[in-house]
Amino acid sequence: MDRRDLLKLSLAAGTGLAARGAQAQPACATDGTPAQFVPKRAADPKAAENDIEKYPKCPYCGMDRKQYSHSRMLVHYADDVADGTCSLHCAAISLSINIDRQPKAIYVGDNAVAGDVKPLVEVGKAIFLVGSGIKGVMTRRSKVAYGSAEAAEAAQAANGGEPANFDQALLAAYTDMAADVAMIRELRERYRKRAMERQHKR
Repeated sequence: MDRRDLLKLSLAAGTGLAARGAQAQPACATDGTPAQFVPKRAADPKAAENDIEKYPKCPYCGMDRKQYSHSRMLVHYADDVADGTCSLHCAAISLSINIDRQPKAIYVGDNAVAGDVKPLVEVGKAIFLVGSGIKGVMTRRSKVAYGSAEAAEAAQAANGGEPANFDQALLAAYTDMAADVAMIRELRERYRKRAMERQHKR
C-alpha cells in the first residue's frame, strides 16, 4: 500500500469517528437561537417580590445581585418568565437575546432610598444619571437609577452626569457594550492571573 492509499484510509477513518462522535452527543432541547438563551427559572407572576432570593446571581456574569442591589435589574417578560441581572449592561444582553419575548415590566434598584439593599422601582418611574463620577457596574460609564427627581438632582450636583430616561440609558448601554465587554475581559484576565500567582506562591 503506497503513501497516498494510507492517507486516504486514515482520512476515511477520522471522518467516520467524527461522525460517530457527533451522533453520540444528543442535541440539547434548547439549542438554537434564541431558545438556548431563555431564562431557566420557572414562570412567576410576582417576580419582583423577594427578587434577590429568587434570582441571587446574574445569569450573564455570575455577580451577586444582593451585593449589587443598587444596580440590579429585573426584566419581567409577558409570559411571566423573569431575568434577574446585576446591572443595566446585563439587562441589555437579556433584552437582546430574548427578542421574541415582550417585557411587561422592567425594574431597577432605587438609589433614592437609603440602606444597603435597595428596593426596586419600575424603570418608567426612574431617572438615570449617565456618565457621573459614581463608579459603574459592568461599565466604565456609570448609569445609576433614582426613583425621585430630587435624589437624581442631588446626585448630579455632587457627581456630575446627565439625567436620562430608561430608553436613553438603555441606548447608552448598547453604545458602550463593545468597550465595556473589552474592559470586563481584561479585568477578568487580570483576576485569573493574580489567582494563579497566589496559587504558585503557596
